[in-house]
Amino acid sequence: MATDVAVPALGESIAEGTLALWLKKPGEAVAADDPIATLETDKVSVDVPSPVAGVLSETLAKEGDTVAVGSVIARIDEKATASATPAEAAADATTNPAGAGENPQLRGTEHAPEPALEGEEDHIMTLSPAVRRAVLEHHVDPSKIKGTGKDGRLTKDDVLAAAQAQQAGGPVHEPEARAPAQQPVAPAAPAAPAPQARPAVAGERKEERVRMTRLRQTIARRLKEAQNSAAMLTTFNDVDMSEVIAARSKYKDLFEKKHGIRLGFMAFFVKACALAAKDVPAVNASLDGEEIVYHDYLDVSVAVSAPKGLVVPVVRDADRMSFAEIEKTIADFGKRAKEGTLTVDEMTGGTFTISNGGVFGSLLSTPIINPPQSAVLGMHRIEERPVIRDGQIVARPMMYLALSYDHRLIDGREAVTFLVRVKEAIEDPTRLLIDL
Repeated sequence: MATDVAVPALGESIAEGTLALWLKKPGEAVAADDPIATLETDKVSVDVPSPVAGVLSETLAKEGDTVAVGSVIARIDEKATASATPAEAAADATTNPAGAGENPQLRGTEHAPEPALEGEEDHIMTLSPAVRRAVLEHHVDPSKIKGTGKDGRLTKDDVLAAAQAQQAGGPVHEPEARAPAQQPVAPAAPAAPAPQARPAVAGERKEERVRMTRLRQTIARRLKEAQNSAAMLTTFNDVDMSEVIAARSKYKDLFEKKHGIRLGFMAFFVKACALAAKDVPAVNASLDGEEIVYHDYLDVSVAVSAPKGLVVPVVRDADRMSFAEIEKTIADFGKRAKEGTLTVDEMTGGTFTISNGGVFGSLLSTPIINPPQSAVLGMHRIEERPVIRDGQIVARPMMYLALSYDHRLIDGREAVTFLVRVKEAIEDPTRLLIDL
């Protein structure tokens, strides 16, 4: 009896996605709810789970195909048995680790069984879906990476670090050497003559064409739409971070002990923007046709870097949250953005955006509005600069702030006023406590 595997619902208004990766191949056993494929939508990657336990009997779509919600992409045979047991796979990996002359990296892209750790009997390396995707995308051998997770398991960060080392030509972290198990060794086959490598040509120029991911295509389209539709303008200011740095240094240990999360700078800026939006509500509004929609809440879209591009999960009701709630929410978003487990709903419906380019070293930028929002605040790196205080030239930790806004809705006076309110709250954090 075969059970169809259909494309699950991908979120409101999303009717299709791209089949990015098959995590299982025909003939492999799958458990109920075991991910068998990864779909890429305009905003997130979604795993497709198996509805039943059985064997993947056939796949009905190829990697890179666009598939509609509800369409059947595979079938699971509930009564069949897997074509190879784990023990057989382990034996094959031991006696023929390179796949009888095949490139092991290419075998990885074809979803070959996960290799066993060398010299370790009756043990198969188990990889989480996120780690498996990273292994296949970056073409690394998981058996040569030393895991830092619980019980020595591989994490996605381990794979990414190994991929970077591989690209840089450095050594991949090898597991500690172990004595090989005593096993009969089959006679070696005559070695085939090594193919002659084409000599490198001095000054040779190479090109590589890579298809844009669905997420990158969406980012490009939306940013260009924002430039074409909004009357976008950017105003700048700088802020002295001395008081926030002092407050953070004074209370960070107590804060982490009580709340279990580190106190960062983002919570200060979220609270400062919430305070400023009360004085300048147009910054937290949006245009809908010929109407202006004012919001009595602040849902902050926080720009987070993910492996496949920038995503903007939403901190809802940020104006009513405590510092600890804001920091916990943003930390969770950052972690799940790297894992690719953010949902569509979590990235929909923001009313204002904060983007922190300073974490990458940016000194100054003009951020682009995230439609249908009307404004975005850009934070940048902190550096000591000479400023005048009480007639004296002194060094202070300064940060440039940039507010890009839709001039159709927000006047220059309102934009400048909003940014000044943010500056005042950051330079005197007491204002955040007494609502000034």
